[in-house]
Order: sequence, then structure tokens, then C-alpha cells
Amino acid sequence: MKIKFLVIRLSSIGDIVLTSPVVRCLKKQVEGAEVHFVTKKKYESLVSPNPYIDRVHTFSDSLSGLIHQLRQEKFDYIIDLHQNLRSNRIKSSLGVPSFSFQKLNIQKFLLVGLKINLLPENHIVDRNLETLSAFDVKNDEDGLDFFIPENEKFNVAELPEKHQKGYVAFVIGGTWATKKLPVEKVIEICNGISFPVVLLGGPDETGEAEVIVRETGNNVFNLTGKISLHQSASLLPGARVVLANDTGLMHIAAAFKKKILSFWGNTVPAFGMYPYQADPASEMLEVSGVKCRPCSKLGYRKCPRKHFRCMKEQDAAKAIAWIEKNFGD
Repeated sequence: MKIKFLVIRLSSIGDIVLTSPVVRCLKKQVEGAEVHFVTKKKYESLVSPNPYIDRVHTFSDSLSGLIHQLRQEKFDYIIDLHQNLRSNRIKSSLGVPSFSFQKLNIQKFLLVGLKINLLPENHIVDRNLETLSAFDVKNDEDGLDFFIPENEKFNVAELPEKHQKGYVAFVIGGTWATKKLPVEKVIEICNGISFPVVLLGGPDETGEAEVIVRETGNNVFNLTGKISLHQSASLLPGARVVLANDTGLMHIAAAFKKKILSFWGNTVPAFGMYPYQADPASEMLEVSGVKCRPCSKLGYRKCPRKHFRCMKEQDAAKAIAWIEKNFGD
């Protein structure tokens, strides 16, 4: 007997990647499960290649057309992994049993505002999977999934010859400035190693990347803003190590079980969104003694306290030592 599920996660890159164990476990463990996924149109390419998803539904602005389309599907259950006004409207409009992710906003408020940590120690992936407990679905411990269509992979032959033998993937991007390692720190790390480096990020990072290339040796190759997200993601499996801010490509690197060195600024791993089941050699770098951390669960365009110590004081020497230790393993 077919059971139709609608999984809701409207945005963004990292959050959508973190839902992948839910759709996989649901599809593989519930007999007859037909899994549909709804997200914003701009994120459709993240989920459409996923073989565990039977159909993707999208919207751009108005939900009305989407809701009309979803009603025709006659879903049996809704799994809401977003839990916001829009997902609540979808649930109320469809009127079928639903199971919703617990956002723990009060606990996050206490951690950000009063520095009182009452958040559970489990990862957000495990909290996502709790929505499936009624169906006796268990965590299969296979980690995250990220599927890249063959025709959207970057041609490694287009890298400089020395990079083709192994490289450091350095993700310098981030949605918010307070999540991003400052340019001077990236330069310090790149100048401290002799290994080839590939800079990854979006169009917003092109100016920063040009400065980094100008101030470093010829071992740094810049691809920020020049290739697609899928092409950037396809360069992660071939990297010896990955350096990343708290951003979407960090989670994609975790899906490929990479050795990840992640830099944490205004956000903290305690929010439960650190690299999930990455290589055991992975480490997280945080600046201790910065009492204003975390200052936000998302981020800011600039440091509210104007000192930005959480990133400006990151230990470049420790990062360099970690790269030296793990690049050749």
C-alpha cells in the first residue's frame, strides 16, 4: 500500500542538506513510502537529483498556487522540517496529520541573549529524525546525502596541473559577514602552507578572493563566483582537506565524509549544526573568552560590538598545523 509523505524544508542550502537523512530513512524504512519534497524554487536543484525523493514541489513568492497543487496530491502525512508561518499555512491548508520539527526558539534565545545553554546536545539531524518516530524510523547512521548530476560536475582537468594532484578546498563564503573568516586570516593561512589551494564561494566573495590571490603565492586558484554550486560541491570529494566557515558547503563536505576544519564566529556548534559525521580528523576552531558569543543564531552584516574578535583572533597557526598534519594522510 502506498503512503504519501510531504516533507517541508523551504530554505536554505545547509538546512536542506541536513534533511537528507530524513528522506532516505523514510523512503527505505517505511514500506510503500512515496516521498515528496517542497522547497523554494531557487533550491530545487539541491533536492531534485535525490533518488529518495519521488517528486519536488516549488514556489517562488505566492503559496496559493503551490497549495492548490499540493491538494491534488492527497498526502497521507506531512513532515514539517521548517516550522514557520509558511509551512504552518501549508499544513493547515492540506488538513492531514503532520509531524513538526521542534525549533527550540526559547532555548536559542536564552543562549544568544543570556548565554544560558539549555539546548540538547544532539545534532539537528537527530532532531529532524525525531519527526519520524511515529513510523518507527531509525537513524541508519549513513550520514548526509548530496547528489550531483554528472553533467554538472567541474572538470578537474581545468585546474592548474599541480592542483590536479591534490588540493586544499578553502570555502571562504558565507551568508553573513560575521560567519566569515576575515580576508587577512585566509591570506595568513594560505601563505603558511605550500599545498595547492582552491578558493570556493559565491559572487559576493569575488572581490575578497582577488585580494587573497594578490597577497598569496601562485598555489592559490580562485573559483569564487565563477562556477555553480554543484560544480563547487563536486570539487569537495577530491580535496585532501576542506576549510570552511559555518555555511552550506561545510555540510556538503560532511556528506562526502571529508576532513573538515571549520571556523566558528558569531554562531556556535551548540546550536546543533556542526559538520555531521564528517571524517574523525575534523576539528572546529573557536576563539575562547569572547563573552558575546553567540550574538545571533544566524548572523549580521557586521559585528554588533565592532571588534569581531570571534573571527579576527582565530588561530591561523593552529589551522596551518592541522592542514600539515592531515593533507597527506
